[in-house]
Amino acid sequence: MLTLVTGATGQVGRRFVPRLIAQSRPGERVRVLVRDQERGEPFAALGAEVVLGDLRDEEALGRAVAGTDAVVNAAAAFRGVPDEEAWAVNRDAALALGRAAAASGVRRFVQVSTGLVYGTGRGRPLTEDDPGEPGGEMWGAYTASKLEAEQGLLALEGPGVRIGRLTFVYGEGDPHLAQSLRWAANWAAAQRLQMVHHADVAQALLRLLHAPGVDGRVYNIADDSPVTAVELHLLNGAEVPDALYERADPDPWAGITSTERLRRELGFRPLFPSVYAAREAGAL
Repeated sequence: MLTLVTGATGQVGRRFVPRLIAQSRPGERVRVLVRDQERGEPFAALGAEVVLGDLRDEEALGRAVAGTDAVVNAAAAFRGVPDEEAWAVNRDAALALGRAAAASGVRRFVQVSTGLVYGTGRGRPLTEDDPGEPGGEMWGAYTASKLEAEQGLLALEGPGVRIGRLTFVYGEGDPHLAQSLRWAANWAAAQRLQMVHHADVAQALLRLLHAPGVDGRVYNIADDSPVTAVELHLLNGAEVPDALYERADPDPWAGITSTERLRRELGFRPLFPSVYAAREAGAL
């Protein structure tokens, strides 16, 4: 089995690929698509095949998927990029990759997506059956482009597509936890953020990759313990602004997702059920 990973140099990919390689069985190989040789060298040192090219270049996609059995698309243009880039990477390139995978006979395609596609809360934990309502000035085109990528990939004939919707990812030196204060400073004190550690992202994606009979399924990926704006400040060693206690949470269930499907169907149990467990283990 040969698995291609795109987005290997991103925050998720750079932590997922070493785990994928480490857990490979005899006969299983890993290939990564990267834009330059230097960025591919750490993966080559671990035993991965390296293909040079840009995700937005369909010729490069053809070379990358040739002979592969599975694809994990972890590439994303995230917060702060122009909308045109978000659409080009998150939707257009993902769909081009899906078409190239179908043409090459790829059997499994794991699309790394985001729980932000749900948009507003529903007065309870969000489930995979809830329709997407992307939006929000902070995210630009990110959420809408990821949702349209999901929809387009699921409509493809050929590769068995599985979607993993991540909540807020942190851990292992990822700067996201510190960056959370950029918006948490403007939240209400009790406003919550649901998180997931990189180790649990990896184990979930591996389950999506290897599980039989889950083509066309969408799975939320999250830990068990959302944290408040106050906790985010304390975790970062920052003073809690008094203004947090003067605000009301406009949507208490926004971003709070259910992982029941992932647990029941794929046996997922978070290694770090809370950010505090990760801190105690020295895994932040």
